[in-house]
Amino acid sequence: MADVEIIEVGGREVRVTNPGRVVFPGTGHTKLDLVRFYLAVGEGVLRGVADRPLVLKRFVHGVDAEPFFQKRAPAKRPDWIEVAEFKYPSGRSAEEVVGRDLAAVLWTVNLGCVDLNPHPVRAPDLDHPDELRIDLDPVPGVSWDEIVDVALVAREVLTEYGLTAWPKTSGSRGFHVYARITPDWTFPQLRTAAETVAREVERRAPDLATSHWWKEERQGVFVDFNQNARDRTVASAYSVRPTGLVSTPLRWDEVRDCRPEAFSIDTVPARFAAEGDPWADMDAAEGSIDGLLALAKELGPRPRAPKGTGRRQSTMPLIEIARAETKAEAEAGLERWKARHPEVAALLQPADILTDSMRGRSSAWTRIRINLQHVPEPMRPPQEPLEVDYDPWQGHRPE
Repeated sequence: MADVEIIEVGGREVRVTNPGRVVFPGTGHTKLDLVRFYLAVGEGVLRGVADRPLVLKRFVHGVDAEPFFQKRAPAKRPDWIEVAEFKYPSGRSAEEVVGRDLAAVLWTVNLGCVDLNPHPVRAPDLDHPDELRIDLDPVPGVSWDEIVDVALVAREVLTEYGLTAWPKTSGSRGFHVYARITPDWTFPQLRTAAETVAREVERRAPDLATSHWWKEERQGVFVDFNQNARDRTVASAYSVRPTGLVSTPLRWDEVRDCRPEAFSIDTVPARFAAEGDPWADMDAAEGSIDGLLALAKELGPRPRAPKGTGRRQSTMPLIEIARAETKAEAEAGLERWKARHPEVAALLQPADILTDSMRGRSSAWTRIRINLQHVPEPMRPPQEPLEVDYDPWQGHRPE
């Protein structure tokens, strides 16, 4: 195969370098396979990213290696790649690539992007989001049917408060429910509305759902509202995930019987060609979050820890096991810890192992903690030196 493949799309030419490079070692799918996938579902892809600034999540060594995150658009880019200055809560800003057309999408894929991560705003108005996103994040041990049950409750809440709910698989273990809104509110208002959805879902399904922010306090499915904060992005519709599965829009009548593994880089193009995009009418279904903001006032603020007590102290008996550059290194450290404490490890439940993908300066890293809540107090080991002690900020701190 040639070192460069030229793809013509929308009157533009996109250079795909090293098209035969394997991106998915487990299946053998190449960069060109990924480009062809996005071409096949292009209309649906653009519905999720059109006019939105994108954070570039680049897997330059394939999906088995850790990606790095790039907010700023590369200085060397075609003159038809548009950028928009997105401002972050830190006070910093970045000129980010705007997903204006399919050529721009394919150009990011050539850079190593596998999934697409847009902000819930459109250029040029980057201060008023037009999308509410609910990310259902199950703790380990939760079944797919339970996740679906929570998704149906989320739909019920959104519908009752005047919004049209749009479901999709996440391409991983979770599930996403979106709602289009008119761009009349700020990010803090959007996050409040999303948190209100989470609290109401938890109230209606307390045995299934949680809105508790702290991971060690969660049981069941976490209704993640913080994906609506200004600095957060979510994999968009028809994004191929590192799993090889696709974050696939669905009709509500197929949600109950769906299975995420049915929607892959191999199967979704045929589905799209045969059935079209279930989200085709999404842009005509803008709604208001006024009802949710009114409910937020009725509920009042959540109880908070007393001020002046310093750093938050967990209510759970937590110990930290590893901070690692890669998930594989962190998990290897966990296995070493289990080998030293076999009696303790035998008492742990799946949800007691807390694995967090943490965002560093430009790349993700992995932290593993253990909740010893199911271990009798006399048996609980103390905090020990970390099995892996990676510092993601090394070299970036001021002297």
